[in-house]
Amino acid sequence: MPRTATAASTDFRPVLGGEFVDVDIERESRLTAVAVGLVDGGRVVPGLTVEADGRARSWWWPLPAAGDRPALRSLLEGESVAHHVQLAEQLAELVDSEVRSRLQHADVAILAKRPGRRTVPEAWLSSLGSADPWLNPALESDRLHTLAQTVSEWVRSGRPTSGRTRLCLRLGEPQANGDGGDDDLRSSAAVTPWRVEILAQDLDEPSLVVPAVDVWQGRSALGPLALEELLAGLGHLARIAPEMAGLLDQAEPSAIEIGADEILAFVRDRSVTLADAGIGLLLPSWWVHRGRIGLRVKVSSRKSSGTGAVTAGGVGLEQLVDFTWEAALGADKLTKRDLEQLDRAVQAKRSLVRFRGQWIEIAADELAAVLERAGTKDQARAGDLLRTALGLDQLDAPPDVEITGVAATGWLGRLLDDALHTTVEPVPTPAGFLGELRPYQERGVGWLSFLGRLGLGACLADDMGLGKTAQVIATLLAEPMGSPTLVVCPVSVLGNWQRELARFAPSLSVLAHHGPDRFDDDQPFATRAGAHDVVLTTYSLVARDIEPLTTVDWSRLVLDEAQQVKNPSTAQTRAVQRLTAERRIALTGTPVENRLSDLWSIMHVLNPGLLGSARSFRQRFALPIEVDHDEDATVMLRRMTAPFVLRRLKSDRSIITDLPDKIEVTDHCALTREQATLYQAVVDDLLAAADDAEGISRRGIVLAGLTKLKQVCNHPAHLLGDGSPLAGRSGKLGRTEELIDELLQVGDQALCFTQFRQWGDLLQPYLARRFGVEVLWLHGNVTRKRRDAMVEQFQTGGGPPLLLVSLKAGGTGLNLTAASHVIHLDRWWNPAVEDQATDRAYRIGQTSNVLVHKLVTTGTVEERIDDLIASKRALAEAVVGGGEDWLTELSTDDLRDIVSLRDAEVEG
Repeated sequence: MPRTATAASTDFRPVLGGEFVDVDIERESRLTAVAVGLVDGGRVVPGLTVEADGRARSWWWPLPAAGDRPALRSLLEGESVAHHVQLAEQLAELVDSEVRSRLQHADVAILAKRPGRRTVPEAWLSSLGSADPWLNPALESDRLHTLAQTVSEWVRSGRPTSGRTRLCLRLGEPQANGDGGDDDLRSSAAVTPWRVEILAQDLDEPSLVVPAVDVWQGRSALGPLALEELLAGLGHLARIAPEMAGLLDQAEPSAIEIGADEILAFVRDRSVTLADAGIGLLLPSWWVHRGRIGLRVKVSSRKSSGTGAVTAGGVGLEQLVDFTWEAALGADKLTKRDLEQLDRAVQAKRSLVRFRGQWIEIAADELAAVLERAGTKDQARAGDLLRTALGLDQLDAPPDVEITGVAATGWLGRLLDDALHTTVEPVPTPAGFLGELRPYQERGVGWLSFLGRLGLGACLADDMGLGKTAQVIATLLAEPMGSPTLVVCPVSVLGNWQRELARFAPSLSVLAHHGPDRFDDDQPFATRAGAHDVVLTTYSLVARDIEPLTTVDWSRLVLDEAQQVKNPSTAQTRAVQRLTAERRIALTGTPVENRLSDLWSIMHVLNPGLLGSARSFRQRFALPIEVDHDEDATVMLRRMTAPFVLRRLKSDRSIITDLPDKIEVTDHCALTREQATLYQAVVDDLLAAADDAEGISRRGIVLAGLTKLKQVCNHPAHLLGDGSPLAGRSGKLGRTEELIDELLQVGDQALCFTQFRQWGDLLQPYLARRFGVEVLWLHGNVTRKRRDAMVEQFQTGGGPPLLLVSLKAGGTGLNLTAASHVIHLDRWWNPAVEDQATDRAYRIGQTSNVLVHKLVTTGTVEERIDDLIASKRALAEAVVGGGEDWLTELSTDDLRDIVSLRDAEVEG
């Protein structure tokens, strides 16, 4: 929307007020989702603006309700009025485009055609249904301005008032004459009416709620405008809910009495409209969860068709399972006598009655449908029953009848049990396993075996270092199958799998499908693979060699570092989905790195269809959780995935008691004067360039500038690349030297992580000369053979004390427990990635406390981002753990606040 529009064009911008959050890399798609939601919900209104040059255009304005405010707040990019205006303009454009597109697709004409010249109002109405929003420039300017003002006033009249006080309605429960026992249904006809009390609530302090009488009589502490604001609220209420109009007949409106059927209709039909109008509705705590008659699913513990217990031969989510429909009130089964009593209440035209000591809602058609279905037998897929138990499926129940739950025993009951992980039978260390499983590992093997026998995929998401690889190897030995297991992993951990298999299960024959000679011209791949127990390959090769890989019916498919398939659109994810296997296992320490869609993609590979389509998952879970922080959606998703995701942390002492402590320290390092000068120069150049650019070009400028700032924080020579000396020019390097000097004195070893190959190239020779020790340097260009030798050399007693590691090259798949110190030389700004790197040392086999140092340059962008890292952990912790792209979307002013140097914190 042009910024030159008249005042009428800004009517809806103030509704976007509230708190502000950081920009998110998915902002554009979330904004579109909000716009579509407004249109779907009919929360749009026609508008008209007249530009400064006299041109006029029609609009379909967004009209957000109170429930939309959290989502809108999450989309704001800053605190200024300009940010509010920017968001309002973006939302208006999207809403207007969406409505016009739908009208055009449906071929809807808002105004019928007629001969002759159109009036100004007719021209406006006609343009509302047109793809072209601009009105005929020949229309009279004065009449356009008058109509625009009239439309604006009309819209404002329907919006909630915006004062300090709002009207609240409190519903009071009547007292029944019965004692809450079996006579409730008979006595509920004689209850007193329901009472709706009028209250005033302070919007700044919502806990301050006073009776309306106190406002009328001047006894409230809500201020002099409370009376006027409460009267305005009553006026809105009378228009929204005519059944409340009787309040206006009272000299001092305080309460009104309504019958049971009327109060049910009022709450059911008016609550959303009341909330949209800014009128509060306070209900008894039981009302939200009031009982309703419905159907319950009673599941047999056996498969259909009499084939025996499900745990005997594998089920899977496609297996048909027998069940019986039961009439129920919540989780309680209803008897024949109960149903007869309820039917009599329906015949007496009562819709809200007391039954078994609680108020319940009944409807004639719903009760009839329950009576017809109760006691009948049926079948359904196991996956549909699981989804029904979690409220995500209705089976073939009548559409208006609630399914109150699934009562199951046997395998399905265990899947629905919140304590599944602790109730499955542990599997002791199997024969042929060289080593001894810890108790939690035995439970992990039992869990993998339990889901495997059911044909269900399992995501073992144990914390890094808890031995996921060992648990899988033990599972292969505990339950040998007739065909080979395919392990897909990043190339960086292929050697680790070979070593672990040789260490724990030397009896298993292993084929590494990797390298230029991976195929045998004299033997088909299926024949060659079938001669081995385990085949190892990489994600990139799965996409390249998918055709021969699909010629094998694998017994198991194991996906190590399963976050590699978090993007369903990549070639490697699509290829993995084509592989057939009786059992599927995903291994990851970070099932959610940045977005919940990561979890959906992993689960879709393991159990296709369990979480629905990607689109439905986004609407049902991702947006409510990521945007609105919806606790109900979070709990539902946790419960939905809990049977299939086993997540245990090293920090939980009930899981493992023999792992030492990990101590994390943030070391704040001051800039030298040289660094400060260079830093300020980079900031000035970055802000100037960002202010003059936009779109992809601007994002590139910001990312490049941030990289330079990180380089300055490391060392001037890192930025300049001039080969100049390193000593004495960097606060970070000085602190690194101090740490290394201390650990060398006591004979410890350390891992030093950096994300920059150039910085590692400079550090390796410098540190070797400075301390007179061998310094290993592991980066992405090191060959696999040299990499394995380097790891072995570092792990061997008396090996080199320092291993310098590229964060990406060494962030996963390495066992480096010889190190008792970890130093993060620069920050990746993704806690999941940094934790993975740290866990190269802090894992099973570690016998010493691990001291983790994270170097942060004081007063710089590093320090500000470090403060934000903790908040990036919240998503993964809520459901089952990133990056810097979000910074590219900041305005120049907000970017300046993030990157600017705080001079007072620079060394003299």
